[in-house]
Amino acid sequence: YRDLHTFELQAPTRLIEWARGSRVCVAGYGQSDGNEILQLIPPPALLTKETRGLCPERDFKVECGGFSEHPVYSLKYVPDTSLLVTSGPRDSSLQVWQVSAEDSDVIKSVSPIATENGTGQSWAKIATISARAPWVLHGSRLDRVQVTEVESRKNVYTAASGGSEELSGLAFLDCNTLLLCCTPGQLCLADIRQPQGLVEAMSVPLAPCSEQWCMGTRNGTQGLELSSQPVARLSSRGLLALTDLRKTSEFLALAKARVPSPGSGAEFLCISWAPALEGCLAISGFDGTVHVYNTQSWDSSGREAEPIFVHKGHAFGGAGGSGDPPLVTVHTWHLQKPRTLLSAASDGSLHVWDWVQPCGKC
Repeated sequence: YRDLHTFELQAPTRLIEWARGSRVCVAGYGQSDGNEILQLIPPPALLTKETRGLCPERDFKVECGGFSEHPVYSLKYVPDTSLLVTSGPRDSSLQVWQVSAEDSDVIKSVSPIATENGTGQSWAKIATISARAPWVLHGSRLDRVQVTEVESRKNVYTAASGGSEELSGLAFLDCNTLLLCCTPGQLCLADIRQPQGLVEAMSVPLAPCSEQWCMGTRNGTQGLELSSQPVARLSSRGLLALTDLRKTSEFLALAKARVPSPGSGAEFLCISWAPALEGCLAISGFDGTVHVYNTQSWDSSGREAEPIFVHKGHAFGGAGGSGDPPLVTVHTWHLQKPRTLLSAASDGSLHVWDWVQPCGKC
């Protein structure tokens, strides 16, 4: 490691989201009432553009917080605002939060965004953008996808689809183009200027029916051509697929990650592109580790890929609340520091780490 910071949260978290001023937002996912939502100030070393040696203060600090009656399974900061949007089990509604001003340490709940036929549906996956106005893209199933203006609650777009597959993720590619990933692995493109159209990309071949998939798109690429945004998908048995959205009839690459198969589903699967390292991505959700891969040498053979770095810090942190070894629930990349990642685990541990650059790699 070049650097490693740790912070112990009061409860397990499955969310890490960058907010204004390089703040970090996290939230709990327990089933009881009173799940914390916190905005943390990172250690000073993470706020500088260059590494400046040892810093006397190495911990995160809680800047403000609040409590959610719902378990929080998804959290997104709304760009250019002081708002957060969250979702979680019980229904597919969204909760909107106001991060208070500097003279207050409270994150306040404001009126929720209700969804049609939300009762009985699984929790909504969400994405946000502020290209025209603060919008939230949300939905639990392919036929329940909507874009809503956060402040006015006005419906901007409702997708038309004959399918009802459960969604594992969704994203804004730009202010007009949406990308949806279904749990069985299909990708769908939608254009909010054409409410009646959904374009289905190819499924991953030879995938068992029980396979579950998630996707990762490049952060901070809104406004770029689709060719600049390869999509990565990760399956519950560690298969990795890279797709060029201009040519969905074939894959850019297929590979197999060196990870164990999950024992109890794939709810914590996570895959993300490095925003400042060409061709590098990270995966987690199988055990107490985070794997980093360089995809530039991958082909379509589906062979096992060798990670360039494995973060094992959570695996040695002790047992989770159930007595089982800690499971990494989420990870994300620092937006400016190329090899710095944040990761959280089921034991409440939050890690920030930066590995030494191998010669000739990433």
